[in-house]
Amino acid sequence: MSSIVDGLIRSDNPELDFAAGRRPNGTPTARNGHNRQRSSPRPYGPPSESNGALSDPEGFPDDEVVGIRGTDRNRRQDPMRKEVSKVADQVGEKVAEEFENFMENYIEDITLSGAPPSSAVTSDKYYIAQIHGLRIYNLSTLYVDFQHLMSLPNNILANAIANDYYRYLPFLTRALHNLIAKYEPRYFKEHRQPASASSQAGTSVAGNVSSQAESMGGKTTNQQTDKLFTLAFYNLPLISRVRQLRTASIGKLLSISGTVTRTSEVRPELYLATFICEACRSVIPNVEQTFRYTEPTQCPNATCGNRQGWRLDIRQSTFVDWQKVRIQENSSEIPTGSMPRTMDVILRGEIVDRAKAGEKCVFTGTLIVVPDVSQLGLPGVRPEATRDTRNAPRGGDAGGSGVTGLKALGVRDLTYRMAFLSCMVTPDTSTPGQAANQQLNGQSGNILASLNQTGTVDPHDTGDQAQDAYLQSLTTAEIDDLKQMVHSDHIYSRLVNSLAPMVYGHEIVKKGLLLQLMGGVTKETPEGMKLRGDINICIVGDPSTSKSQFLKYICSFLPRAVYTSGKASSAAGLTAAVVKDEETGDFTIEAGALMLADNGICAIDEFDKMDIADQVAIHEAMEQQTISIAKAGIQATLNARTSILAAANPVGGRYNRKTTLRANINMSAPIMSRFDLFFVILDECNEAVDRHLAEHIVAIHRLRDEAVTPEFSTEQLQRYIRFARTFKPEFSDEAKALLVSKYRELRNDDAQGGIGRNSYRITVRQLESLIRLSEAIAKANCVEDVTPNFVREAFNLLRQSIISVEKDDVEVDDEDEGEVDGEVERDGDSPMAEADGDDDEAREPSAQPPLRRTKITYDKYMAILNLLVRRVNDEETSTGEGVEHEDLLVWYLEQKEDDFTSQEEVETERELVGKVVKRMLKDNILMQIRGEGLVDDPDAESEGEKRVYVLHPNCAVEEM
Repeated sequence: MSSIVDGLIRSDNPELDFAAGRRPNGTPTARNGHNRQRSSPRPYGPPSESNGALSDPEGFPDDEVVGIRGTDRNRRQDPMRKEVSKVADQVGEKVAEEFENFMENYIEDITLSGAPPSSAVTSDKYYIAQIHGLRIYNLSTLYVDFQHLMSLPNNILANAIANDYYRYLPFLTRALHNLIAKYEPRYFKEHRQPASASSQAGTSVAGNVSSQAESMGGKTTNQQTDKLFTLAFYNLPLISRVRQLRTASIGKLLSISGTVTRTSEVRPELYLATFICEACRSVIPNVEQTFRYTEPTQCPNATCGNRQGWRLDIRQSTFVDWQKVRIQENSSEIPTGSMPRTMDVILRGEIVDRAKAGEKCVFTGTLIVVPDVSQLGLPGVRPEATRDTRNAPRGGDAGGSGVTGLKALGVRDLTYRMAFLSCMVTPDTSTPGQAANQQLNGQSGNILASLNQTGTVDPHDTGDQAQDAYLQSLTTAEIDDLKQMVHSDHIYSRLVNSLAPMVYGHEIVKKGLLLQLMGGVTKETPEGMKLRGDINICIVGDPSTSKSQFLKYICSFLPRAVYTSGKASSAAGLTAAVVKDEETGDFTIEAGALMLADNGICAIDEFDKMDIADQVAIHEAMEQQTISIAKAGIQATLNARTSILAAANPVGGRYNRKTTLRANINMSAPIMSRFDLFFVILDECNEAVDRHLAEHIVAIHRLRDEAVTPEFSTEQLQRYIRFARTFKPEFSDEAKALLVSKYRELRNDDAQGGIGRNSYRITVRQLESLIRLSEAIAKANCVEDVTPNFVREAFNLLRQSIISVEKDDVEVDDEDEGEVDGEVERDGDSPMAEADGDDDEAREPSAQPPLRRTKITYDKYMAILNLLVRRVNDEETSTGEGVEHEDLLVWYLEQKEDDFTSQEEVETERELVGKVVKRMLKDNILMQIRGEGLVDDPDAESEGEKRVYVLHPNCAVEEM
């Protein structure tokens, strides 16, 4: 036992000579005991016959040379044995010192940003107040405004950080650690920071060693850190395009703007690794990982030359949250004829999950180079990380060469690509017409809300909470401007006039678009059923009536809006597609247009050109606001809480006023009922309107932006709409009663007009549309209650979208003429026969002009027809017999006797009803019987015989 202990002590003590372990008689007892405790990377000699210890001459001659004569010399030359002073980056030390002084002494100008809320820490020093806020809100990221750095007398610090950001990042982080240890020592002690070799490079900054020692003393060495204190920069003066990034930008501090198309799940990333040598069990702590699995180059133990056998100690390693985001060039930045470029953005720490798919974001960070792993998955022999046994050592117990991984591939085999290492994500609120800019006003007491880092508003929050959260992200000047807008008069109509100012007229459509931007209130029943609050709008109209301009305006106005075209969009492109991930090989869901527009608007142009199968795909998204997928082993229900704004052209190119809306556009009834509002824009000739429109267009071409002067700018409108969306109005009792009566009025109109009379049938969905529109109008006025006036306004909007179908007047024949001269203009829903009028006109002699024509409106004709059919049908069902001619006329006049004021009116009406009855006989609605059977000629009258009417078998009573 003592020999084993002695061997361990001697082997682990570097001061002892290796030869000192030999006994005077030359038997290598201690050395062999030591070798039994550890595995050497050197190969041993072949096993001997005896079980005793090996003697020196039995080993290999090379071993003897290295072990006896070479060890002392090697140990003296070992760089790990000498106290070599580390190379200090003097410039980096200076940058860290200046940066620490800047953060410690910077005082914010209160006039530039809003006053901090009452809960903020009262400190005039901006970044010191933020450091106190880290402890209060339990955060780990300090946000640095780059404009503050540029405001220093000389821009040396700002230029150094901008040009060599990646080089100075460890020094900047160490300066942050010093400040946190100075002003919040307890918080810094609770979250000990791992110290990598690079971040410990040089210790000239005062207090660094003591703070590290203090922080390490607070916790055990095996305890991982749960917070890594980092820096995030924002408000850089220039925002680059994805297409402009070149290798010259590697390592510099940049901001890029792009649209997020795909986000990975949040995974742990190995940040600082602790390895255990497989040969001598030495522990190598805090090995920094360079964007791939990085092992130590050599074991620091003097007697161990291990370079390959390593085991990762997960307990003592440090992991951080990691997420990869795929961004695509903004559509307004793509040059002509080019495909949009994409780039991977790596997010770490607290900023993971700040970017959602479909959002337009500004990422601040640096460009890095990483191995292109996806190239390894191309067809052919797939390189895999395997254990290499070809050159295995003879002893085999050293673990071989370990897993080779990417190291086994040469430079020629492995390609590299650029990625973006981001330290900050902010939403890009600039519209496509503007240059991308970032003007954020961070408030030290409420940094997350003021930098838009808090995420979307929770739908379950009360209105007051959501309003407070939004107001905290505004400056004092913006809040004053918003107050002035909210408390001004007639704000609703003024907002409508400021919306889409380049489009002349179309007030009704602009009202609908404003209400769509506001949205109703999304509700959830106790059973979990969701009632949508989003408003869907369809614009139908003649060519050149600025339908697409409305869609383009909404997509540029709203940060989260997606524009698609009907014919070029498939069902998978609109909803979601299942694709194979290029790196992992697993099937993943790629979001379509409706998912990317979640909590926004999806604009679909040329909606009528879509295939029916593709239209069916968005049925679920329009009403249930979800997308269900069952493909490739993936079953998922995804959220698509989006409003649909569709534009469609009529079937014949121009809208036909004499047919129904459904006959004009190629849409099924289920999808039509899902639209809350239909706007039909007709291109009608009007001299005054045409002149004003022409003057407006010419002025825009000549003066451009100066041609229109809207009352509110786009930024003011966006602020107001964001604020108004936080309200959750509720109906008053009077508004509820009025809502019920208005819905009954719509249903009665629909029932009396007959099928095909209105543009589409009134269903319960139209009642829900009334509710949503009323709530949206209340939001636009920033009030908490829905009043009857708002319900009337919503009812008028809905009535205007229900266009009554125009019908030509019906010509009923004169008794003297005996033939029908007119014809009725019909659509496919009308139950009347089509060819009668044409045939009669063909039979009529052309030389004989009609003596008299009686013409009545289509509405009056249908009213008389419905009354007569109902009377004949009731008589048939009750008695089984028809109604006599005279009885039918007398009954009709009795029904209308309140409308008559003189005997002449009664006679005129009686004569007219007689003509209508003849018209109904011609159109096979009624059938005349006399005596024993049918009358051969309905026009022939015989004296003294009764004329009895029954319904024709082809007459559809239920449609009357």
